[in-house]
Amino acid sequence: MGKGQVVTGESSNVSDLVAEAARTRPDTPAVIDTATGITRNWRDVELAVRATARRLRGAGVEPGDRVGVRLPTSPAFVVSFYAVLRVGAIAVPLNPYDPDLDTILDHSGTRVVVTDRPVESAAQVTRVEPVLDAPNAGDAADEAGSVGTDRGGEDIAALLYTSGTTGAPRGVMLSHRALLANVAQLRSVTPPPVEPSDRVFVAVPMHHVYGLGCGVLTATAAGATLVTAPRFEVRTALSDCLYHRVTVILGVPGMYVELADRPADELGEHLSTVRLLLSGAAPLRPRVLADIREATGLPVYEGYGMTEASPVVTSTLVTGYAKPGSAGRPLPGVEVALVDSDGSASGAPLDPADPDDTFDDADGTGLVAVRGANLFSGYWPDGAHGPDADGWFRTGDVGYVDTDGDLHLVDRAGDVVLVNGFNVYPHEVEDVIRELPQVREVAIVAMLDERSGEAVRAVVVPEPGAALSEQQVIEHCAGRLAGYKVPKVVTFADELPYSVTGKVSRVGLRDAHQVSQDGGHA
Repeated sequence: MGKGQVVTGESSNVSDLVAEAARTRPDTPAVIDTATGITRNWRDVELAVRATARRLRGAGVEPGDRVGVRLPTSPAFVVSFYAVLRVGAIAVPLNPYDPDLDTILDHSGTRVVVTDRPVESAAQVTRVEPVLDAPNAGDAADEAGSVGTDRGGEDIAALLYTSGTTGAPRGVMLSHRALLANVAQLRSVTPPPVEPSDRVFVAVPMHHVYGLGCGVLTATAAGATLVTAPRFEVRTALSDCLYHRVTVILGVPGMYVELADRPADELGEHLSTVRLLLSGAAPLRPRVLADIREATGLPVYEGYGMTEASPVVTSTLVTGYAKPGSAGRPLPGVEVALVDSDGSASGAPLDPADPDDTFDDADGTGLVAVRGANLFSGYWPDGAHGPDADGWFRTGDVGYVDTDGDLHLVDRAGDVVLVNGFNVYPHEVEDVIRELPQVREVAIVAMLDERSGEAVRAVVVPEPGAALSEQQVIEHCAGRLAGYKVPKVVTFADELPYSVTGKVSRVGLRDAHQVSQDGGHA
């Protein structure tokens, strides 16, 4: 399949991607599952999609119905997601490891779930098992037509639930148009991140938009091969990459931290077939980037995205230069602007009394606003809070553009600590605290303060066996930061709470029971 063969027509259905891959590259391995050894080519996958779609129709699924997909990263997820879209329904990817499904099932109105395990729910839910082995019998056109649909374009393809800074789940409505647009935008980068000859290692969750869009959809559009693992375990992953001759790794920072901890010769040997390392979900620390490059000779290309953008907005792939701390530039067809909270084009205020209150190479910080065909259709069920009349969506992320024109992310607007009216960006304080060799991890959150409204609280995970006190952390920050940015309180924890894609969950850290309150660590 050539670079320009992505199915992107206005009325196209996302499941057309797998039909096209089966037509043009039928014998190419489509999915290799490292956990079970299951391997299917694109012809097999298309037949399995048709068979699973027929099961869904038999379960009473109609166009527009919401259908849950509760499966780990695996061939079964790939088949099931496309099958839901093939019948014109709306896919609702679910975390297969989360026992509490009722909130999402109730909010979305999902009553059918494709899964390989029982569904425990207070609601009446029909379970449909995916088909992985479908016979190649009968007329292909008739088989496809029996479960085909005319839904596509602006019709909703997927409903993905994401939590904001309040922790309240929101259903992001992604149309066929939006998902296909982001696939085309990614494929427009020169060279594209996935070529037909690639084998793409995916251990990130496919129920998350990163694994879905950058993994499943992008590989299908190229007719490439997905090498899947339900979970990431570093030594197993390295062996799988070598054995299956992986060429592209789709990762998150936590994965690369674990890879960088392995001996350099082991890393170089097991990743010898890899040509491209991709990272998303959160920024990578420069030291990790340097260690990976030293061991493999490969840079790690980072990107910025969100569920509402299907998901990729910017990438260092656009410039071809993996710049530490940068999220790169917008993909072709995507526009990015920095605005105030009211949408006006100006940066967020800094402290006028402190000439050092700025970021290196910053030309003013602001909220990141995005415009492009890859944007969502608003939040379920009524499309509220989607792009404005001019097509712009204000993301809630704070960033700046450096002198080269590359985007740098500072923090989520909701995570910014407001001290006496001045913004304190957690990322800036965290970088200073990480300079201490005794610190393994750190996160900054706001705490209430009678005098300043809010104050800075640091939650620190020390290195094993390290002796570190609250006073040491505060004194180090006082020597490097303006006074209002220095943590008022430092607490210590054994670990930080993370999301499925490796982002620190600051919502969890705001709960007092999540951390020790002893003020010191020995």
